[in-house]
Amino acid sequence: MEEIEEIQKLIDKINTRESNSKEYQEMKIEELSAEIKKVIKFQQESLQMIEDFEVKGVQQDLIKYAKIICKNTIEREILKIQEIYLKKIENEYLKSNKK
Repeated sequence: MEEIEEIQKLIDKINTRESNSKEYQEMKIEELSAEIKKVIKFQQESLQMIEDFEVKGVQQDLIKYAKIICKNTIEREILKIQEIYLKKIENEYLKSNKK
């Protein structure tokens, strides 16, 4: 029973990431790079926790749901950051080439 509560807490934590997403447009390239690393690390840690629950044999439907939420939510956040990151790099590159 305790494991089910832990999985639900993890799912809630993953879901709240999107609602707590930062203003990536306002960040500098270096900050975006660090943010991508943080999000990827969070994804890896979350998937490891889910895998550990899976090994323990905790409620399989809940495990599948957690995997889907983790994959979709975090990948969407990574893509959002990457898009802004690449645009900023492109703009910086274009600025430096015009000089």
